[in-house]
Amino acid sequence: MSERPLTVPVRLLFADDGTFHAETVHVPLDKLGEYDRLLDLLREEPSVTRQLYLDLKRLVSAAVLGEEE
Repeated sequence: MSERPLTVPVRLLFADDGTFHAETVHVPLDKLGEYDRLLDLLREEPSVTRQLYLDLKRLVSAAVLGEEE
């Protein structure tokens, strides 16, 4: 049985016709250091893009959530 990789929560904020909608997704923790920007990880990392469609035209922000959030 294979272990699941450790993940970190990422809050995505989308704008749609003047309204905002937030979603929380989980990305592999070990992949964060491989990309200069979080957006690059979300757009280019195969382990993320296989599981997540990201509407870049509506995306306003993306941020790694800390333990207190």
